[in-house]
This record gives sequence, structure tokens and C-alpha cells, in this order.
Amino acid sequence: MMMSVGGRESVGRICCLQYSTLAMESNEETRTIPLYKRLSALGKAAAESSGETVTKTLNQYVREGRVIKKYEIQNCVQQLRKYKRFHHALEVIEWMEKRGTNLSHKDFAIRIDLLLKTKGIESAEEYFKSLPATAKKVFTYGALLNCYCQNKMTEKAIALFERMCELNVVSTLAYNNLISLYLTLRQPEEVFIIVKKMKERGLLPDMFTYVFLMRSHALLKDIDGVERVLKELETEHSDMCSWTTYSNLAAIYIEASLFEKAESALVKFEKNIMPRDRSAYRYLISLYAGCSNLSEVHRVWKSLKSAFPTTTNLDYLVTLQALAKLDSFHVLLRCFEDWVSSSTSYDMRIANVMISALLRQDMVEEASNICEDSIKRGSGPNFKTQELFLDYYIRNVQWDLAFSCMEATVSKVKNNEWKPNEEKVSAFLKHFEKTKDIARAEEFCKMLKKLNCLDLKAYRLLLCTYVAAKEKEPGMRKRLESDEIEMNTEIEELLRRVS
Repeated sequence: MMMSVGGRESVGRICCLQYSTLAMESNEETRTIPLYKRLSALGKAAAESSGETVTKTLNQYVREGRVIKKYEIQNCVQQLRKYKRFHHALEVIEWMEKRGTNLSHKDFAIRIDLLLKTKGIESAEEYFKSLPATAKKVFTYGALLNCYCQNKMTEKAIALFERMCELNVVSTLAYNNLISLYLTLRQPEEVFIIVKKMKERGLLPDMFTYVFLMRSHALLKDIDGVERVLKELETEHSDMCSWTTYSNLAAIYIEASLFEKAESALVKFEKNIMPRDRSAYRYLISLYAGCSNLSEVHRVWKSLKSAFPTTTNLDYLVTLQALAKLDSFHVLLRCFEDWVSSSTSYDMRIANVMISALLRQDMVEEASNICEDSIKRGSGPNFKTQELFLDYYIRNVQWDLAFSCMEATVSKVKNNEWKPNEEKVSAFLKHFEKTKDIARAEEFCKMLKKLNCLDLKAYRLLLCTYVAAKEKEPGMRKRLESDEIEMNTEIEELLRRVS
């Protein structure tokens, strides 16, 4: 689906249990811990400190004399996938298979999806090929098709889809996957062709098909077409209409700056909210922010808080992002302070929203204070935080502070976790060219090399700095060759001038 609220509640923070096999054998209290809670306790930090793995945890559970029902372990896989613990979910399925559990076609399909997310498309393909012919049915073919569509592998997706049609294992979901691919590729005309073929095959569109059709017309800026699709849905398949339908419709209107129509769609949206559907309130808040309607953001926020006994970090995050978008600083500050005073687990994403707002107000000291407070609360600045300060210093031409911030950020990077975007790299190197600061330019390029992003454009700007400073660097050609930088006419001319 296109609408997806950015943050997810982390199971890791509520599952900080650490226990060893020995402790489980001897501690009666530990023995009563449910299976999923044990698995969810194996967050990254817990796994690194205790050496526990999913397999060890499952084996220990069995050694305690417990019988694991198939539905119970499938539920564990579902929950682990929900919280993006894909490696752990895959290990659970592998454990099931090794113990001779009779896996269903859905289990095979889930494993294909997990292999894509953890080991890549080739692993997913190899596993599909290894399945017996009896297991290659609607679910498994559909899972592989979804892999191709997610990776924008159009030729393979089409070939597999045609094969599925030949074998008569094609479903509405498979058509939707292909439609989603063409939407991602911004080829809405193909969507209309696919939907026509789908109907000719006797397969009925579902709610997602209709949403994709509306999005396709929106890409063509055909609002009349969007509304025709909606009318067909409401008239012929009213049972498919839900708040999701109207949230997508409102988003389309907002993108087209048709705010009055968007708010009318949001009225229908709200009428279709099911009781206890927290995510619907979050979408509603975000969409009213898109309409620049602060009063409605306030109203829905109050409704959310009154509808549920607790207000989660994700609720606060969505609301603070909405308030930041509306540039309502004082209301944003009050909401943030309310979160700080009531939260039991610190979420740096929320802090970053406030830090960003403070920096837009040039309140650097206050933003720094939030960073210090986050450290005291056991969290601390992340790469997004560092980037917010970095952007601020560049924007305000505070190059010494920007350079120091860059150094501090790079020193914390491991395994390509972060890279500066092209605009930041260009801003730094153009400044060094302007100031003829070869030393800083070279230090900056060393940082880029550490981050594996010292490329042709960066080298060109470094060479321009040497030219501006009228300095020579005879070894520059060898450096470019060593870093496998492809030469062009401009680079050759710059090299001639600095060699």
C-alpha cells in the first residue's frame, strides 16, 4: 500500500531481557516466559551480549518439556516480520523445517520473502527453484513475483507473470503486484491495460486494485478519472470502501492542491474508522497537516488521546511531524514537552523533530540541550541528529563548525551506515575551492574515502581547489587510477594543470 506511517514501535525496547541457557534451566520465573517474548528479547544488543540465538532459544524451550504448536510458532514469525526482525523470522522457519515440521505453501512463500529481505534476490530465486513441483503454487509463485516487483526487475516479473498465467496460478494479488511495479516505474498507462486483462480473465479487482487505479489517473493529473474510479467502487463494491480508500483519495487531492476536496474525503475517512484503529488517527493527523488545517490536527490529536488509555511514541511522532509541517512552533514545543514528561522510553526520532524545529529558529543551544538530555535518558544523537546540525552549519556558512561536525559524524560510521548526500559534498568542496584551502579539501576527501563515496565529482572539485590555489600535485593521476575513477576530458585537462 502507498500510505505507510513512517515509524514502528520497537519490540527491542520493551524486551531488554537477557538470559542464558543455564539461567533458563534453573530459574522457574524464566521458565514461565512465553515463547514470543523470549524471541523478541533477542534484540541486537541482547544477542551480542548473551550469545543467544533464535535456534538456541527454541531448543531450550523444547528441552523444558514444552510442546510448540505450529500455529504458535507461525504467530511468532508473523510478529517478528511485523517488527522487521527478518533475520530472526527466517531462523524460526529454518528451525521448523529442520525439525520436520510440515510447512504449508504460505510458509514457503514467507520464506521466499524473508530470503529477499535478508540475503537478496538470488537467494530467494534459488530457494524457489529448490522447492518440489507440488509446492510451486499460487502463494510461492506470487512471493517470487513480489520479489521481482520490489526490485523493479521488469523483464523477470513479466516473464514469471506470463508463466503463472499459463499454469493458471495467477491471482488478484499477482495482478496487483504487477500494477504496483508499473506505478513505481511511473507508467500508469500499463496499469489500465493490466486491469482490463484482469477483468477479462474473470478476476475481480479488490480495494487495492481500485486504489492503484486512482493513483494511476492521479499520475496523469486526471482527477476526473480518479473520481470515476471512486464512483465505480462506491456504486458497485461499496463493501470494499474503507478509511484506506478515502485516505488515498485525500492524498491525491492534496498532491493536486485541491484542499477542499481533500477535506471532504477526510470527512468520509473519519466515518469509516473502525473502533480502536490507532493507525487511522495517525493518517488523519498527517493528512489534515497536508491540508494546512491546524485546528483539525488538534481535534484529531485530542480524539486519539481520549480513544486510547495510552499514547505511544509513534502517536507523538506523527503529531509532532504534522505540527512541524504546519510551522506551529509553540504548539510543537508544548507537545514535545508533554511527551518528555510522560514517555517511559526515549525515541530519538521524536527528539530529532524538535531539534530540527529549534535549528530553524536558530536556537542552537536549546537543540544541543535536547541532545544532552537524550544521552542522560539512555538514547543519544543518531546520524539523523548529526545531519540536522551539519545542515544548519552549512546553511549558516559556519564552515569550521560544519567541518568539525562532519569529522565527528564520520568517526562514528561503521559498515556504510551513513553517507553525505551530493549537495553536502559539493557545498564543502566548493567552499574549499573558493577559499583555496587545499589542506581541508584533502582532509574532507579522506573522510569521503572512508565512507566509500569519493567519486569522480568529488575528485573534480578537489582538482579545482588545486587549480584555484595554483598548487601542484604530481601524484594525483595515480590516486585517481588507484580509486578506479573513470577519466573524462575535463578531468584530463585539470590533471594537466596540477601535474
